[in-house]
Amino acid sequence: MKRLILESDILKLSKQGITILPVAKTDIVTPLALDRIKSLGIAVVSREEVEKIEAEAQTIEPYLKLKKVAIGSDHTGFKIKSLLSEILLSKGYQVIDLGTVDENSCDYPDFALAVALHVKEKKVDFGILIDSTGIPSAIAANKVPKIRAATCYNEFSARSAREHNNANILVLGAKALGEETIKSILEVWISSSFSGGRHQKRLDKISAIEENISKF
Repeated sequence: MKRLILESDILKLSKQGITILPVAKTDIVTPLALDRIKSLGIAVVSREEVEKIEAEAQTIEPYLKLKKVAIGSDHTGFKIKSLLSEILLSKGYQVIDLGTVDENSCDYPDFALAVALHVKEKKVDFGILIDSTGIPSAIAANKVPKIRAATCYNEFSARSAREHNNANILVLGAKALGEETIKSILEVWISSSFSGGRHQKRLDKISAIEENISKF
């Protein structure tokens, strides 16, 4: 059966954070949808190939996601940044380390901005920031449009940030949390995804605030 892929379909996928679109040989992609795919940086792959992989693995979601993350920290989060980078690499992620490079004193907004821009420009799937408490980097990152940086302090907050808020940057406090807690938060974060539904309506309202703030 032929499937018609419209521009509205692409916009829905983008809102869900999906970056790869499987397309069958019989599918018809409208010109507007193609333009939107290019502008949003969505990759198009063969649905037949995806189905083949699914048949072999039986664990892959219908829409595959890239496994790339940008990570940054100030001097207080340097050790945790190194720890999380190793964990992510062991899980097959491509890790883009945006600094800092040592434990010499530095300014967290610089790294928050660098990670936020990588996320905003869709160069990565999500970002991670680490500072002393996890609060200041979140404040800085959230100044960038389309960024939803969430300071997470346990597994519940990490799951909720992903499933309900579609958060795209995980922020952690190196001095507020122990290493094992941080590792468990990361595990929940990377294994959770946006639930959509009623939560999308609320995110749309956040986007509306962002787009119209100058009018208030």
